[in-house]
Amino acid sequence: MPKAFWKGAISFGLVVIPVSMSVAIRERPIRFSYLHKKDLVKPNQVLHCPEDGEYFSVKDTVRGYEYTKGQYIVMTDKDFENVPVHTTRSIDLQAFVNTAEIDPIYFFDSHYLEPQPMGEKPFRLLREAMMATGKVAVAKVTFSRKEHLACLRPSETGLILHSMRYPGEILPPPEINPPNTELSKNELNMAESLINSMVQPFNPELYRDEYRIALEKIIAAKLKGKKIEPPKTTPEKDTIDLMAALEASLARKKETAGKG
Repeated sequence: MPKAFWKGAISFGLVVIPVSMSVAIRERPIRFSYLHKKDLVKPNQVLHCPEDGEYFSVKDTVRGYEYTKGQYIVMTDKDFENVPVHTTRSIDLQAFVNTAEIDPIYFFDSHYLEPQPMGEKPFRLLREAMMATGKVAVAKVTFSRKEHLACLRPSETGLILHSMRYPGEILPPPEINPPNTELSKNELNMAESLINSMVQPFNPELYRDEYRIALEKIIAAKLKGKKIEPPKTTPEKDTIDLMAALEASLARKKETAGKG
């Protein structure tokens, strides 16, 4: 179980539920380092001041805010700790809404919540009440030097908090001006048939990061001194016969289903 990085309380009305928060997402990047091309040695990180020509390390830096071009004020850890918002130690529930009302574009991170001593019963009560009503909570909470908009939802084992973007952080969608073409009923029926043929329960275990797997194979091959063959590419067609593509896709799905 990940270690809790935040402790506080869920707050709504006069109800206070002590909780801790831990990360729910584990990134698994394949890490690469910049090396000196000549001898493949990892360089030291040294910073250079253009004002006095001095070289220095990260420990000799401070955090500054540029309030006008080239002019800064220094911000200390104490300054961040003293920001006057109560959500630094509180998950403040603002409203309860239907899940479908929140566009998924707002979500970007997930965290687990656990009840603290004396909070087990109200924690369970909130979870079961949310499951019974089918609602999720819109909340605000501060961590990592930002007040996050969030969605609190019940899960099979507890409560999960999803960080959300504020409206001002969402870019408007691109303007799409499709050509003035009509879709035939046959085309629409064919597309719906293809979709229906691919309907199945969601099982995340069926999906793998194929790029990562292929990259790991390349790394293993290079370690053994093997030659890397470039992947074969198929030329793209300038035009697409929509009906032919739909018919071929349906035929392939039926063939696959027959073998299964």
